[in-house]
Amino acid sequence: MNLVRRTSAAALAVLLAAVACDSGGAAPEDAPADKVTYLTAVGSFGRESYAWVAKEKGFFDRAGIEVEIRPGSGTTENLGLLASGRAQFSANDLSAVMIVLGNGKYRSDVRAVAAVQQRTLNSVTALSGTGVTTPRDLSGRTIGGVQGGAPWLLFPAYAKLAGLDPRTVKWIGVEASQMPKLLATGRVDGVGQFVVARPAVEKAAGGRAAVVLPYSDVLTDLYGNALIASTKVLREDPDLVRRFAGALMDGLVYAIEHPEETGQILRKYVPTTDAVTAAAEVRLMEPYIRANGVVGAFDGARVARAIAILRGTGIIAGDLPTADLVAFDFVSGQVR
Repeated sequence: MNLVRRTSAAALAVLLAAVACDSGGAAPEDAPADKVTYLTAVGSFGRESYAWVAKEKGFFDRAGIEVEIRPGSGTTENLGLLASGRAQFSANDLSAVMIVLGNGKYRSDVRAVAAVQQRTLNSVTALSGTGVTTPRDLSGRTIGGVQGGAPWLLFPAYAKLAGLDPRTVKWIGVEASQMPKLLATGRVDGVGQFVVARPAVEKAAGGRAAVVLPYSDVLTDLYGNALIASTKVLREDPDLVRRFAGALMDGLVYAIEHPEETGQILRKYVPTTDAVTAAAEVRLMEPYIRANGVVGAFDGARVARAIAILRGTGIIAGDLPTADLVAFDFVSGQVR
């Protein structure tokens, strides 16, 4: 059952847009399918699998949408592809989007329309036995990350609030798929990863325990990934945005309720996937998905607090009104 609410953008209430029928709205049976391109946040990991689940289980088809799913390459590149019209939707860490927009890029080109995770998943992950057990232990170390990705962009704010001078840490750009291997071989001391990547890291390290330093320990009001839409699509086809968001959220809910099946679905579309590792990531993600039983919702006041946190650490230089970040009239939520 879906709950539909609407309030003004200035209100504190959770903002929910109409999501017709049971799963985000069904298109008329005789209507041609809308074709869109969707970018994952980074790569084709278990934490991104819900898009393929929505495709496999027919949620996109039911909404009258034909979706090409492409592995994303981090916030900065994804937003550039949305702004250029080469993609219509992407998943990206909302805090990283704040940083990019707050510093003047793509401000008029993109908006968030649904919250995928209600808390940030960003972390620095190391391995046991390396001497890294607290944020301050990262001083003088080298961290690998996707350049322009959320863990790298957010790290200065995290470090300052955790009592670490971010200038004492060296970051180097690496491909997302190579991070577990580089960490396991000692070529980097840590990697900028999502907390749910622990199973992949430990598998690459031969079962050695991962040490996860979650950004949420100090950045408590931050959301995780959000569904981002191009403002061009928002202007020209608002119904498509609502249908796509509803179908994707249905895929997200199905994924976290069926992690083993989700791992197998991801493997079907991405044959290099380890289905067991993917399922483990999905299980770890489950506690981050719902807010008071609602999936996909934003709290306007909390979004404002998150912006204030990043401005207070100096990571955002200018003003960023919440309406320049989230298209509240399009935010979709489902009660489950």
